[in-house]
Amino acid sequence: YEVDQAEKRGISAFHLLDEAASAIPAGSDGLVFLPYLTGERCPIHDSEARGAFIGLTSLHHNGHFARSVLEGVAYSLRQVHELITISQERWLDSRVLVLAGGGAVSPLWRQIIADVFQLPVQTVYGSDEGGAFGAALVAGVTSDLWPDLQTAVQLVRPESETWPNPDNQSVYDILYSKYKKLYPALRFTFT
Repeated sequence: YEVDQAEKRGISAFHLLDEAASAIPAGSDGLVFLPYLTGERCPIHDSEARGAFIGLTSLHHNGHFARSVLEGVAYSLRQVHELITISQERWLDSRVLVLAGGGAVSPLWRQIIADVFQLPVQTVYGSDEGGAFGAALVAGVTSDLWPDLQTAVQLVRPESETWPNPDNQSVYDILYSKYKKLYPALRFTFT
């Protein structure tokens, strides 16, 4: 349906889903998505893990599902971020997150990430291309297009910045806490 409607309007189906998700408040009215569609590698090492929508009611519609998918992936990223930034010896302080890849073009996606992490989110020149842009920079250095990586990296400059909405912090903190408890509670159903 979304693909058909998007073609009629001359926009991407992802843009159409973003519109529906944007109309839903932070927290998707309690609908939580577990993004384990192909098992999970990090932070949960379980190839049998499965995706799920939790908290579904008759009041939820496609906008809720779209937003909860974005939020569920953001929760998963936050779990991974916590593993990376906390070590036994010290706390590594993140001051900004840089998003890359096709999803980074979505203002809603950037806002959700900023709100879930309560950190500013940036996109940089070339971030639409994801890791391919970084690989191209390295290839440019090895082929003498640029004399060194420091010169090539100067191309990477901020294009957008999204600040967290402090009004959404408590909603996302509560749902993130619930999210972290869902896998252990549902693990027995995945095998």
